[in-house]
Amino acid sequence: MAAARALIGAPFRLHGRGRDGIDCVGLAAVATGRDAPCAYGLRSGDAARAERWLREAGLRAVAVGAAGDVALVRPGPMQLHLMIATDTGFVHAHAGLGRVVETPGAPLWPVLGWWRI
Repeated sequence: MAAARALIGAPFRLHGRGRDGIDCVGLAAVATGRDAPCAYGLRSGDAARAERWLREAGLRAVAVGAAGDVALVRPGPMQLHLMIATDTGFVHAHAGLGRVVETPGAPLWPVLGWWRI
């Protein structure tokens, strides 16, 4: 959670992996200390492919999320997104706003699964 919060304000960049530009997969990788793939299927809406990467990255599925966990959400019919749960909301790389933000409260989109180190 602290690693994700440290990136708040970083610019959004598709396939970005650091402070100079980062996407949601890069943010999840930094927050969990894992490597991030470039071909991960979130834009195709392929939840099984995204879940495979999360498992291969060493995360395990859990029934209920907690601060520091990764949430796999569906913002649209053919789109997936990763967010890091905090004690007050979620940190995520928001493409529409063009930067990493912390959004208070409940997830903005349906949660497909929770993942933990």
